[in-house]
Amino acid sequence: MRATPEPIDEHATGDAPSKSQLKRDAHALQLLGARLIELSHERLEALALPELLREAIAAAQAISAHEGRRRQLQYIGKLMREVDPAPIRAQLAIWDGVSAAEVSRQHALERWRERLLADEAALTELAAAHPGCDTQRLRTLVRNARRWSRDEGLAAERTPFCDCMVDPLAQPLMADVACGERTIAD
Repeated sequence: MRATPEPIDEHATGDAPSKSQLKRDAHALQLLGARLIELSHERLEALALPELLREAIAAAQAISAHEGRRRQLQYIGKLMREVDPAPIRAQLAIWDGVSAAEVSRQHALERWRERLLADEAALTELAAAHPGCDTQRLRTLVRNARRWSRDEGLAAERTPFCDCMVDPLAQPLMADVACGERTIAD
């Protein structure tokens, strides 16, 4: 005897996403993969990516043919399905300067820059607040910024501090300020 199939309820909503939603999600992951291809090797190393995905991104960076690059992007999108995209998006937002924490950090660094340029004692305060900092390097940056601000204007004044913000040795110096553990007045 043959079993009769149960009728399908067309109005039932399941937990599974629709086919259109799956396609939108896959396309979003592919676009995220395209963003990863644009990153430098150092920034890619900073992300916790699986080795297979890292190799696929490196291969895509080397491909110049349009169709080959498109197919590699699709492959990266497929590999991205196995990775949680939230931490990657968060890190990209930080690097792009659109996250609230990064904007706050940049503002804190800018306030320190203004204090260091305006007041000689600010460097001593900064060194006391962060005992492990490279005071000699900071003193050189401040001296150069003061000299450049007189000669070339505000853009040249900010250049050494922008270098300091991306310098791995200087970043721990401002970590307490950026995390909110200290204030600029400290």
